[in-house]
Amino acid sequence: MNSALETLRRDFGGDIIEPGGAEYDSASRSVLTSGSPAYVLRPKSVEDVRAAVGFAAGAGLPLSVRGGGHGFPGFGTNDDGVVIDLSELANVEITDKERHHVRIGGGATWGQVAAALAPHGLAISSGDTKSVGVGGLTLTGGIGWKVRKYGLTLDNVVAAEVVTASGEVVRASEGENAELFWAIRGGGGNFGIVTAFEFVAHPTTDVFHGKITFPASEAAGVLQGWADHLRTAPEELTSIANLANPLAGGPNAPVEIHITFDGDDPELAAQAIDPIRRLGTVIDDDIALRPYTDTLVDGATPPSGIKLVTRSAFADKESVPEVLRILAEVGASERPPFIAVRSVGGAVSRVPDDATAYAHRQAELMFVTTIAGPEPVIEAARPALETIWGRLAPHVNGAYANFLTSTTEGDVAAVYPTHTYKRLAAVKRQYDPGNLFARNHNVRPK
Repeated sequence: MNSALETLRRDFGGDIIEPGGAEYDSASRSVLTSGSPAYVLRPKSVEDVRAAVGFAAGAGLPLSVRGGGHGFPGFGTNDDGVVIDLSELANVEITDKERHHVRIGGGATWGQVAAALAPHGLAISSGDTKSVGVGGLTLTGGIGWKVRKYGLTLDNVVAAEVVTASGEVVRASEGENAELFWAIRGGGGNFGIVTAFEFVAHPTTDVFHGKITFPASEAAGVLQGWADHLRTAPEELTSIANLANPLAGGPNAPVEIHITFDGDDPELAAQAIDPIRRLGTVIDDDIALRPYTDTLVDGATPPSGIKLVTRSAFADKESVPEVLRILAEVGASERPPFIAVRSVGGAVSRVPDDATAYAHRQAELMFVTTIAGPEPVIEAARPALETIWGRLAPHVNGAYANFLTSTTEGDVAAVYPTHTYKRLAAVKRQYDPGNLFARNHNVRPK
């Protein structure tokens, strides 16, 4: 350990933060999880990342890699290990103006990216939260306000710079290290540290964005009509349905249909959105033309002692009616979880199923349940939550790793079906045979 630490102090040009240091309290935790790592390393260059990886491997310490730090399982920190915090690697550079190619550091957040691209009239299909990291979102999927028009965030990646477990820096693209390129688009952080992504951005205008709310009593009809409309709606329309918001009344909370129409033509926007307005009794409607950057919200950090339990799954076309019926019933029950249903399909479904390691191309909807509270409240709510998921189980499939708190073998199997997992394991054996990068929904090399 002493030798490895001496080598690190010699070769590492970034910040080394240790317990007792001035920045340790904030640096040791991720957004949703507290930790007590032995070292938080904040590299300022790719060479620093190589040195940090070599230190963690040589010292035999658990390794966490942190981008934005929003991962529900707390992958971005640990106890008694090493955290590599990429926040200094956050540069956003347009490298080819004609082709809209953008190089983004692995520690950037989507708020930084949107702000940097906005003056150029460009955007990248991403999530919906400013402080979420580019790396974590992209490596696992990326379902945001442009997903039906431009696909998942990972569908817009054309290359990546990756530091592997051996400390080698490799470029992954369709023409270089193609299997690694396939794997990092959906396989999470299993294969190395992405220090930079190369994306294709697209020209963007202002967009129509906001929410339409309906009474909780109309949830069943609104949800079914909403899902039916999305099947034929233009792909410029992406939407999220929220119900049973505990901060707005739980079972009595209005149904919120959040909408983005990716365009600034008011007539086309009305043609796409008005059918949703006619689904029920509109309580509120604040949809307006806004800059795309304004669709991204600030992320919130839960108060100390508050835990979140989040679980997700997908619904294919034939199962959508039954899944929405169950969710509407659950939303009206006593003390329901918070429920969010996200539209996918569109551009996501046109990518061949085996083109990337994201394995859920044909789903129409992705939905999430969340419970929050102190540990005793969480434990008291678990039996009811298991009952809900037991009802849903015959009608749903898979899981979206970016909305999963747990990391069981069952979770990993849901994220990566058997054929995907086997291919990922082969890539893992090549690039990380010792499973150094294990704090994720882990694909084992054996």
